[in-house]
Amino acid sequence: MSEGQEAEPKRDLGERFRRLIRAHGPMSVSRFMGESNAHYYASRDPLGAPNDSGETGGGDFITAPDISQMFGEFVGLWLTDIWMRAGAAPDAAYVELGPGRGTLALDALRSMAPHGLAPAPHLVEGSPVLRDLQRAALPAAQFHDDTQNLPKNGPLLIVANEFLDALPIRQLVKTASGWRERLVALDGEHFLYAAGPNPMDAGVPEIHNAHQTGTVLETCPAAAAIMQDLAARLARQGGAALFIDYGYLTPQTGSTLQAVQSHQKIDALAAPGEADLTAHVDFATLAEIASGAGLRVQSATQGEWLEAMGIGMRAQALAASAPDRAEEIETARQRLVAPEQMGELFKVLAVTSQDWPEGAGFPPE
Repeated sequence: MSEGQEAEPKRDLGERFRRLIRAHGPMSVSRFMGESNAHYYASRDPLGAPNDSGETGGGDFITAPDISQMFGEFVGLWLTDIWMRAGAAPDAAYVELGPGRGTLALDALRSMAPHGLAPAPHLVEGSPVLRDLQRAALPAAQFHDDTQNLPKNGPLLIVANEFLDALPIRQLVKTASGWRERLVALDGEHFLYAAGPNPMDAGVPEIHNAHQTGTVLETCPAAAAIMQDLAARLARQGGAALFIDYGYLTPQTGSTLQAVQSHQKIDALAAPGEADLTAHVDFATLAEIASGAGLRVQSATQGEWLEAMGIGMRAQALAASAPDRAEEIETARQRLVAPEQMGELFKVLAVTSQDWPEGAGFPPE
C-alpha cells in the first residue's frame, strides 16, 4: 500500500456470507459452520475461564483439561496402562487432535513418564494462533494439518478431546414434500434456516420415513472420514484412541447446532466467525465405523469413566498435599463427573486395535 493510501475497510465473515447468499442463493449449514469455525479458530485463542465477576479473560469457553490436571492425568494413565498390557512397544507415538493450548498433552505425557512411556508428540492443529501456544508448551511436538501424515510405523496413542464437536455437520429437514437439505438463507440482514429445493429422500434410511414434518437429521461426514482413517491406521499399526466429547451414544434426531460466545449460548447463526459453533457428536455412527474396521469399541459417560479410573482417590490425594486448595479441587472434580454438569452430557469412546487388550474404566458390554 502506497503512502497516503487508505486501507480497505475490513469486512467481517457475516458480510461476506450475505453477499454470497444474495448472489448465489442460500448456503448449506455445513458450509456456514465449516467456514465460520475456520475463521474463528484461525484468528484467536478461544480458551479462557470467566473470573469471579462473570467476565472472561478473553476466551469463549473452557475445556476439561483446563478445569483440572486430573483429566489429562487419567487420559495419560489410561494410555499407559493399555500400552503396557499390549507389550510396551518402544516406538509408540502420542497423537492429539485439536490440542488447545497443549494442557492435556502436558498432563498426559507427565503421567506417562514415570512408567517408561515417553512417546513422540504429534499434534493435529490447523490454527496458527493455537500452534504457537502448543509449540511453547511442547517444543518437541511435530505438527500436522490433518491425520493423513501421521507416523505410519509403530502403534498410535490417540486423544481427541472436544475436537469432533467443532467439525461441520450436514442437516436434513423433513418437509411436507419429503426430505430436503437444511440451508442458511437471508431475511433482510438476518440469517435464518430454509429447506433446499432438491429432494434428498434417496439418501435417508427408511427408518426415518415416519418422522414428523420439521424433524432434523444431522450427519458429520468429516468426523466419519477421520474415524475411517484412524481406524484403518490402528488396525494396521496397533494402538488405541480416546474420543471425548459431548454427544449421544444412540441415534437421535433434532438440531444440536449451537454457538458459544463469552461463555454464553447465542443464536447459532448470529455471529459467523465470531463464536464457537459446535454440534453433538454421533458416537453411535463412529462406533459402527470402528467396529466395521475390526476394532474393539468401548463407551461410557465421562463421569462413569473418570470415577472408574479413580478420580475420587486422586482428588483426595491432591487435597491432602494442598489443603488450602481442597475446595477448589473438589469443585473441579464435581464439574467433571457430576451428572448435571459434564458427567452425563460428555461421553468417552475408546477404540483399540484387535490385538490390543480392552481399556480400563469402561463397564462390561
